[in-house]
Amino acid sequence: MGDVAAYGAEGLAEGLGRIVGPGRALANEPMSGHTTFGIGGPADVLVTPGDVAELRAVCGFLRDKGVAMTVLGGGSNVLVGDGGIRGAVVRLSRGMAGIRAEGEVIVSGSAATMPALAMAALEGSLSGLEFAEGIPGSVGGGVCMNAGAYGGEVSGTLIWSDCLDGRGEPVRLDNERHGFGNRSSAIQGNGYIILESAFRLRKGDKGRIAALMADYAGRRRDRQPTDLPSAGSVFKRPKGDYAGRLIEESGLRGHRVGGAMVSEKHCGFIVNVGGATAGDVLALIDHVRRVVLERTGVTLETEVRMLGEFGSPGRDGRVGGAGKA
Repeated sequence: MGDVAAYGAEGLAEGLGRIVGPGRALANEPMSGHTTFGIGGPADVLVTPGDVAELRAVCGFLRDKGVAMTVLGGGSNVLVGDGGIRGAVVRLSRGMAGIRAEGEVIVSGSAATMPALAMAALEGSLSGLEFAEGIPGSVGGGVCMNAGAYGGEVSGTLIWSDCLDGRGEPVRLDNERHGFGNRSSAIQGNGYIILESAFRLRKGDKGRIAALMADYAGRRRDRQPTDLPSAGSVFKRPKGDYAGRLIEESGLRGHRVGGAMVSEKHCGFIVNVGGATAGDVLALIDHVRRVVLERTGVTLETEVRMLGEFGSPGRDGRVGGAGKA
């Protein structure tokens, strides 16, 4: 195949297309169409394996070529740079979105959505995942970031995850080996790809579970800017307080940089009001953190993952070497 840097995005897409089939390996694909923020420059290649076998083949192909690989689920909780992502973005497909119940345990494919996981629990009259009903993004992404809301989080119910390690070999991680933290896990930095995860729940009253989920859904509609593109909550919750309250107290409600704005509905969100760039969002994040620190003494930590290149989007069509985006 020759030197990776000389191989080119089109050539890489052609090679991957022989694994996944026509139309599922796209060269120079804008990431703005694959993130909930609606922001992001082009990936050298976006590839969508149809199942675990294809995923393993794709990983092996990219590893052999020395091409950087970034795994993407539902595209929430991420900000992709205006310069795009070098190498290949591997997007998990519906072929890895199955959900099954095994008694009081639910096993979910990583590409299933968090709301679908919550609904599956409801159908089985199982309690413990009500908080997930409105969390955007995939189960794999939710596990990686220890997603949570309304006092619940993934780490509280997860038993194990089956993954591919950096060599493409299968490995099972128990709860402890996930290294869960505040909206984080060790998986975010170890190169593993989650295939499916198991959650231990408890039998409950279906009516009460449905009522609690409806209550959470109503709160989201009333309090969160679901009508505008965003990546979800931008900042982690500071100890003993709320990021949104601190931002509002600092006079930043509605503050805007270009097309990025602190939501007027919930100050913990930054929304794309039209034509926002990653540069706009980063400048707004920096401004918010600086002002909140000056006025409250609290240093806000970002929850959103930054992917790709945050400089000029100038491109030469060449594919980068090994590494992580």
